[in-house]
Order: sequence, then C-alpha cells, then structure tokens
Amino acid sequence: MDSREMAKLACEALSDKKAGNIQVIDIGGVSVIADYFIIADGENQNQIEAMRDAVDESLYKAGIQVKQVEGNNKSTWILMDYGDIIVHIFSKEDRFFYDLERIWRDGKTIHPDEL
Repeated sequence: MDSREMAKLACEALSDKKAGNIQVIDIGGVSVIADYFIIADGENQNQIEAMRDAVDESLYKAGIQVKQVEGNNKSTWILMDYGDIIVHIFSKEDRFFYDLERIWRDGKTIHPDEL
C-alpha cells in the first residue's frame, strides 16, 4: 500500500469519528520524515481517543502497524507515526497553539477528498 492510500484510510477513519477540520499536507517535497501529515482536531478527550483508536484499527486491518505513538489517553496532542504518514490529533486549543499548517506551509495542502 502506498502512502497516498494510507493517508486516505486515516482520513476516512478520522471522518467516521467526526474529526474537525481534517487537513492533509504533502511534505514529501520538503522533508524526508514522511510523505504526508494528516492533522485533525477533536471536541473533547473521548473523541480524541476514539479518533486515535479508529485510525490505528483502520490501518492495522490494512496490514500497517504504527511505528510510534506520542501521547496517551490524557494528551491533547497525539502523534501517530506510520513511517510514510504521520497523523496529528489535537484538541482545538492545541491545534491553534502549535499551528502545524503554518510551520509546514511549504508543503502542498491536499483536501482529503482528493486522495
């Protein structure tokens, strides 16, 4: 499975859990750490955990295992590293504060439907 298909699965899993403002940034041309960043936010801690679990389950069923997860069930920013894609799940406040979209503005923003 290529990174674009992985990103699509992750976005679908986030969407199923009503994630807010799902953004995909193609960073392959500006960084070697991954091909895509996927960024989404949740309304509360329960939703953030459900989003994390949904992404993990969806990619696991496709035969892709997470390499590393930063953040736990009390975190307001969870980073899930799948090698070719990195999924960032934030609380709304932390997403605004860290503003990854601004930091990675040299990457190409892709609407999830375009995957």
